Amino acid sequence: MSPEVLAAFIATCIVLGLTPGPNMSLILASTLTSGRRAGLLTVAGTTSGLALLVGAATAGMTSLMVFMAEWFDVIRWIGALYLVYLGARQLWLFRQRRAPDALPPPRPKGANLYFEGLLVSLSNPKVLLFLGAFLPQFVNPTGDAVVQLALLAVLFVAVLASVDIG
Repeated sequence: MSPEVLAAFIATCIVLGLTPGPNMSLILASTLTSGRRAGLLTVAGTTSGLALLVGAATAGMTSLMVFMAEWFDVIRWIGALYLVYLGARQLWLFRQRRAPDALPPPRPKGANLYFEGLLVSLSNPKVLLFLGAFLPQFVNPTGDAVVQLALLAVLFVAVLASVDIG
């Protein structure tokens, strides 16, 4: 794999990382409501979920998921309902905070922030199909595809985690 191809891949990953989505929304919400530590714990959860999805995609799960397309809708709806729950909870906490005699809302604990990030990341099965179409474009057919896909998978997760931390 040439340095030019790797540079193009990393640049594309940065653009993808800057694109708003459920992970970025959750990270921003956690950081703004509970501070930097909470945001970093959320990033740890979303990155763990992303690593699992990237690992599944590079291991060939994409072809299996195509046969199980009906599960995409189920997982997507579960994820959407979970995001609605998180948003409603944030609105409720904001409303409670505005009451003059209200106590400050409890800050989420580390494990909860991590698992929220993990669940939001895993509830986006479209990542599997996207990676199945995205990663092979950067693989040199004359080289060892397994090694190249592994390198691209690690770079993808590392670049997106760096963007999320930033």
